[in-house]
Amino acid sequence: MSESDPIGDLLRPLAPQVLGVLLRRHGGFEECEEAVQDALLAAATQWPDQGVPDSPRSWLVTVASRRLVDQVRSETARRRREAEAAVREPSAGVVAGPGEDAPGDRDDTLTLLFLCCHPALTPASQVALTLRAVGGLTTAEVAQAFLVPEATMAPRISRAKQKIKAAGATFPPRADRLDAVLQVLYLIFNEGYAASSGPDLRRGELTGEAIRLTREVHRSRPGDGEVAGLLALMLLTDARRAARTAPDGGLVPLAEQDRARWDRAMIDEGVTLVSEAMATSELGPYQLQAAIAALHVQAPRVEDTDWEQIRVLYRILARIAPNPMVTLNHAVAIAMTRGPEAGLDHLADLDDDPRMARHHRLYAVRAHLLEMAGDPGAARLHYERAARLTISLPEQRYLQDRATRLDPDR
Repeated sequence: MSESDPIGDLLRPLAPQVLGVLLRRHGGFEECEEAVQDALLAAATQWPDQGVPDSPRSWLVTVASRRLVDQVRSETARRRREAEAAVREPSAGVVAGPGEDAPGDRDDTLTLLFLCCHPALTPASQVALTLRAVGGLTTAEVAQAFLVPEATMAPRISRAKQKIKAAGATFPPRADRLDAVLQVLYLIFNEGYAASSGPDLRRGELTGEAIRLTREVHRSRPGDGEVAGLLALMLLTDARRAARTAPDGGLVPLAEQDRARWDRAMIDEGVTLVSEAMATSELGPYQLQAAIAALHVQAPRVEDTDWEQIRVLYRILARIAPNPMVTLNHAVAIAMTRGPEAGLDHLADLDDDPRMARHHRLYAVRAHLLEMAGDPGAARLHYERAARLTISLPEQRYLQDRATRLDPDR
């Protein structure tokens, strides 16, 4: 489904809703997903010629339900499941006609999202299954996001479904895994905003799905400060996307971006969300990151950035949710307020962290601070090492350009 295809744009958000309906009625993740895929294929084939039905979702539920019922009727082993589904929901055996409201019609997208974040799965499997079942990405697209062949990803997703089944997961699932859901959405957004590999800096289908799904979670939990904080963080970050890429596809760092190209509506929405959340909720890491992002985008010019407040917020964030990326960003804020040598001293804490031994960002940040400190030779070496470690082509070009600029022999 391409981003420019109107039928594909319509089907993508409907797919998890239809899958949720079938799971609620019948159970059986793989069987229901296969039926939904058949219905989506039928829609993609028929709707361009016959027109989109008045109720696209009900049409898909009907076609998928008929496909599933045919399977159930043809296999004796599944007759019992059909009966159990009928007991759970008396209307489960009733199939609406295309264009009519399906019995018990409701949006199960969020319930499906929580199911995909089952604690029996690893975080990587949670992300993969969410992208496949809720985000509507193909197995090939999910494989691309994970840097593995499709032949590797397909059985991985299948195993994730089997683990959920073996764990005795019910539908709807327990709604006590909000932290896992937010982490999955955060990971999906980050991979979309700064693609870890490939020729493009950004993957819009991932950022778009992450924002859409986070909006759904926020609608269901409007009073949760961390849900609001995550949505605000995504909006404030994605608001800069138009200015973040040069005409040739190259990376434009924050300090050099044309701020007139930032999306002011997204910024205003994000600032409102995080301001209200911090005023009414217990402080959490997503709110803090959103508050830092707000300080960056609210500065009319780069020199107007309130680095002192950013430094304080990173210090709080490092205390309540420490991780290497927070340390990296905190070091930059320290350098901007206390001098580059102080920032470099702070980075030393990561030298013995095995998680950062081959991470290009550690060397890129150190190169930036060495350049600020007036040591172009050392900075160039670190830019070059960072360029060798990243597999994102735009980041490689940017880092290599920075190194070349510092080469005394050029």
